[in-house]
Amino acid sequence: MNPDTRSTDVPLLKVVNPDATPEEVAALVAVFSALGSAGGEAPRRPRPSWNAPARGVRQTHRAGPGAWRASGLPR
Repeated sequence: MNPDTRSTDVPLLKVVNPDATPEEVAALVAVFSALGSAGGEAPRRPRPSWNAPARGVRQTHRAGPGAWRASGLPR
């Protein structure tokens, strides 16, 4: 089957109710076309903090009382 003719052979929408009015069919087409177009790209997911590039950079440790304890704690 040729891919160029396949899109015209198979209908995208098939109305099985013989009593459907043209207005009802137009409403269905409008709803499905609105669902199909999201209006751009999907929103980006926020980057988890454990995967942040800043975690790979070493930080300097402060000198002073309790500095040894603070060196092992997350910032």
